[in-house]
Amino acid sequence: MDRTTIAFTAVFLRAEHGYIGFVEELPGVNSEGRTIEEARANLWSLAAVVFDEERARSKDLIGGKEVVREPFMVALGRGTAA
Repeated sequence: MDRTTIAFTAVFLRAEHGYIGFVEELPGVNSEGRTIEEARANLWSLAAVVFDEERARSKDLIGGKEVVREPFMVALGRGTAA
C-alpha cells in the first residue's frame, strides 16, 4: 500500500520529570519522555500505531464490499483562537 505523508502539529510541554507531547489535530495521541527527543519518538510511534489500527478496522469494515477510495483534502487555516 502506498503511504501518504501529511503534516500535523506536535506540541511539547516542559514537565517536572521531562516533556509531555501531544498532536493538536489527533485527539488522544499524546506521550511523555525524559527528554524532548524521547517524547517526540514516543509520540511518533503512537501516531503510527493509531493510524495502523484505524486502517485495520477500516479493512475489516469494508472487507469484501465494493468501495470507492479517493483522496480527502481539507484546507486548514493557521489562525489563532480569540
